[in-house]
Amino acid sequence: MKRIRIGTRASKLALVQANAIKSAIERKHAGISVEIIKIKTTGDKILDVPLAKIGGKGLFVKEIEEMLLRRDVDIAVHSMKDVPVEIPEGLGIVVTTKREDPRDVLISSDGRRLYELNNALIGTSSLRRQVQLKNILRSPIIENLRGNLDTRIRKLKEGRYDAVIVAMAGLRRMGLQAEVTEVIPTDVMLPAVGQGCLGIEAHMDNMEVRDRLLFLNDRKSAVEISAERAFLKTLGGGCQVPIAGYAELKNGGLVLRGLVASLDGNQIIEGTKKGKPGEAEKIGEELAKEMLESGAREVLKEVYGN
Repeated sequence: MKRIRIGTRASKLALVQANAIKSAIERKHAGISVEIIKIKTTGDKILDVPLAKIGGKGLFVKEIEEMLLRRDVDIAVHSMKDVPVEIPEGLGIVVTTKREDPRDVLISSDGRRLYELNNALIGTSSLRRQVQLKNILRSPIIENLRGNLDTRIRKLKEGRYDAVIVAMAGLRRMGLQAEVTEVIPTDVMLPAVGQGCLGIEAHMDNMEVRDRLLFLNDRKSAVEISAERAFLKTLGGGCQVPIAGYAELKNGGLVLRGLVASLDGNQIIEGTKKGKPGEAEKIGEELAKEMLESGAREVLKEVYGN
């Protein structure tokens, strides 16, 4: 093998992430060259509509997966929070990279911190962030804000918003962490499933490529993401409903926290499940089932109308 072709979105952040993987592969395997192929996804083309109304986060990976299936690219680099729990037959996430900081952060135009933002105009298109903001603040004014990370920061600096909420991981990867006004603890705002982690998707039968990528896999992150994605899959939820899930592997055990909320934020069901790292998927499934019995099923029925 002399060449590996990476399929990626064309946003600045996606290219930073893909180039980091390219550099790591070329450093590890001196005889392999890596080519980056930019792919414009539906999610990148439609920026004036909330994701929940146009089909969810899968719109950021669909076209890339189609190229993978045609073998026009060898691997795809994704932000794991954008990857649907259902992956096309024959493909799989073969590497989970070391997780960056998974927390959300606040960037405000005037230095105000989170609890000082009542009646402030806050930009975020994430339903998960919106419902948690409604329960943190008495009277936030929330407006949908989509677009690439640098675009959202630019709109804040242009005075269109008083504050925006974004992921710390993306800022760190782009070297923009100095923009942060406040890092929001996970017990205040629970992250999205997979937030902060990159996944490499490939053909499951392409053992030559998979073997070359194994060095990039981070076991701790893989265990945590496995629990979170099993939680999301069992709930049957997607981008149309506010769901958060965050697993931490520490002191030899795994702790998974989950959240499901109604669209208006009036109903929030939360839960925690602990267990052994080797039972990550089981922990995710069991927490989801417990929360479904505790009211999440009714919330999901209301959102999906079934």
